[in-house]
Amino acid sequence: MRFGFDIDDTLINLREHAFHIYNHKLHKNIGLDIFMQIGRVEIHEPFGLSDEEGKEMWNNSLEEIYYTNCPAFPHAIETLQMLDKAGHSIFYITARPKEHGERTKEWMKQKGFPVNDARFFYGMKDEEKIDIIKDLHLDYYVDDKPTILKTLTKEPIHLLLKDQPYNRDIDDYERMINWKDFAKLIKTES
Repeated sequence: MRFGFDIDDTLINLREHAFHIYNHKLHKNIGLDIFMQIGRVEIHEPFGLSDEEGKEMWNNSLEEIYYTNCPAFPHAIETLQMLDKAGHSIFYITARPKEHGERTKEWMKQKGFPVNDARFFYGMKDEEKIDIIKDLHLDYYVDDKPTILKTLTKEPIHLLLKDQPYNRDIDDYERMINWKDFAKLIKTES
């Protein structure tokens, strides 16, 4: 089977990792309870930053956000390793900027994700991401953004929404709370 995965906030806990970085850089101690209530992808509001200041903070922190100790979600690495060992094809499709693509690929390998260089796509806008997903003829695709999944509903792809605080008001897709759920789903579908 062919499996496609977004990376940020689907396989790795990027937003929470960035939230900790913001706390450190801004000398704040805003709790995770506040983080869990943020109803959008952007995380800057609890820090009192405007959208423009938040975008600047994010862009100025990318190196640290992307390449330090951002954790994978529990069981994500093991689940993908299991798929790889079973002979399934794994594709990564991320909208991370082009200038971060190769380093992201190497970082994912270092973390233990099974990465085939020819199956790692990056540096595209969301519209292009959708075209790549369609062209890959995936059996399963997992993303945290409902807007991406919405454009794929007419495709013959089993779509899963990785649960996040900012997508909890969406009921249109099968929701994956944790990566153990995915492993169980695949076992029942194989």
